[in-house]
Amino acid sequence: MQKIEMAKWPRKEIYEFFLGLSDPFYMVSFKQDVSGLYDLCKRKGLSFYSALIWVCDEAINSIEAFRYAMADGQLVLYDKRDPSFTILKKDQENFQIVTMDHDEDLESFCFKAKEKSEKQDFFIDMSRETEDLIYYSCLPWLDLTSLTNEKDLSNEKSRCDSIPRIAWGKYINDGDKKILTISMEVNHRFIDGYHIGLFSKRCAEIIDRLNALEL
Repeated sequence: MQKIEMAKWPRKEIYEFFLGLSDPFYMVSFKQDVSGLYDLCKRKGLSFYSALIWVCDEAINSIEAFRYAMADGQLVLYDKRDPSFTILKKDQENFQIVTMDHDEDLESFCFKAKEKSEKQDFFIDMSRETEDLIYYSCLPWLDLTSLTNEKDLSNEKSRCDSIPRIAWGKYINDGDKKILTISMEVNHRFIDGYHIGLFSKRCAEIIDRLNALEL
């Protein structure tokens, strides 16, 4: 983690503009072609959910803007963000939240996610609830079009929350493609629409790269 001097931050004016808003958060939903990732998971026997989390992790961490945050009043740039995601075990209706380190290898990450999810017997590990996370959720029963998240906007600390929140539902067959709507909620103090567009582009590039490695 690096400490950043606010006065020299190129985004200082934009940050301060949105600083005056009681609710600086906004949500964008967009369609993402995940055909290549789906096919890769089928070939390798990987969890599509875990694999998509990994892809999103890689995309987020490749874009500097997503790694800025305010920590105790100090502007910082995290080296990386780690995933914190919901799971729902078979025959259960109460979900759990699993938080773990990002792994540079897709298959290793999927294996560790499966192992950690199976072993977890509690709702959430609050010791891992730090600011350097990415929150993920999935509603696989629905063709999700958008999703907002709960927040406590009664205090300034909550309004400085920089954690990206990403959700999706089930993929839809569109000819020979599998299309997924991804919903992303971010803080406008740190993230603009440009960065969300870049995130979608990076996800596509990462999926293409994974498949190119299989050739």
